[in-house]
Amino acid sequence: MATETAAAPIRVSDAAWAAIEGGYDLQVHVAPDVIGRRIDDLDLAKEFLSHKLKGFVLKSHYAPTYERAKVVTKASPGIAAFGAITLNHSVGGLNPVAIEIAGRSGNKIVWMPTVDAANETAGRVDGPGTKLPFWAQIQRELSAMGISPAPMTVLAPNGQLNEATRRCLELIGKHDMILATGHLGRKEIFELVRTGKQMGLKRVLVTHAEFPSQSLTADEQVELANHGAMIEHCFTTMYTNKAPWDAFFDSVRKVGPARVVLSTDLGQTINPPVAEGFAMFAQKMLDAGFSAADVRRMAVTNPAALLS
Repeated sequence: MATETAAAPIRVSDAAWAAIEGGYDLQVHVAPDVIGRRIDDLDLAKEFLSHKLKGFVLKSHYAPTYERAKVVTKASPGIAAFGAITLNHSVGGLNPVAIEIAGRSGNKIVWMPTVDAANETAGRVDGPGTKLPFWAQIQRELSAMGISPAPMTVLAPNGQLNEATRRCLELIGKHDMILATGHLGRKEIFELVRTGKQMGLKRVLVTHAEFPSQSLTADEQVELANHGAMIEHCFTTMYTNKAPWDAFFDSVRKVGPARVVLSTDLGQTINPPVAEGFAMFAQKMLDAGFSAADVRRMAVTNPAALLS
C-alpha cells in the first residue's frame, strides 16, 4: 500500500542475499491488477527463482488471488505462490460467504479492510499538495460515481468486535487461514488480535506496523506480540520515507526477531524490483547490527511457519 514515491537504491551485498535465501514475501502487489504494476506474477516467480527465493503472497485490494496463485505455483516449479483476499467493498466487505469460498479454495491470508477501512482516510481527507497512493485515486473515482459504500469498522458501538467481524473470524479459524489486520486503527487492531486469539485463531499478523494508517509504537507492537500476534514490517514504508528507519529498528529489537516478519509491499512501477527490494531490506537490517541469523528468522523461518 505504499505511496508511489521513489527513493535512492541501497547497495546489496552477497551476505544480504544469502540471509534471505529461501525466503517468503508475505505481501506483494503485482499484475494483473486494476493498478499499473512493474511485473506480473509469473515473471515475479522467475525473478524469485533466479535469486533463490521460495515464494510470495499475492495481495490485491480489490480481487481475490487464491485461484491465480494456484496457476502461478503450477507454472513455476520451485516457487510457492499463495492467495489472499482483502475484505474491501469489492468482495462484499466483511462478507462470510467470500471467506468461506476462499477457505474452501485454499486461500492463505485474509486481510481486514484496507482501502475501505474507516481508519484509512487516504483519498478522502487530505490537504493541498498531499501525495496519495494510486489506489486513493480509485477511491475518489468510485465516490464520484456514487458507488462507494460507507467505510467499514470492525467495532460495535460498545468497543467490541461487531457480529459481522466475529463471523468472519470464525470462518478464518475454521479454515486455519492467517488473519491480517489490514488498515484498521489501533483500537480495532488490539480488539481484533485479542478476540481472534480468544477464539482460537492460530495465525494472526499485524500488518505493516509503521504504515501511517497504523503507526504503532514499539511498546504497542510488543503488547500485540504478547497477545500472540506476529508483527509485520514492510520495506516500502521506510524506503518511501513514511516512517524512519531508526524507529523501525528499535521496534524490531524490542519485539524480538522471533515475533517479526519482513515483507516488501513492493510491485509499484517506480519502486525497486520485488526481489531486489527484499535484499535491500536485509541489507538495512545487517547494516543496523542485526545478525544474518536474525534476518533469516524474519524473512525465511517466520513467514514459512505462518504459511505452513
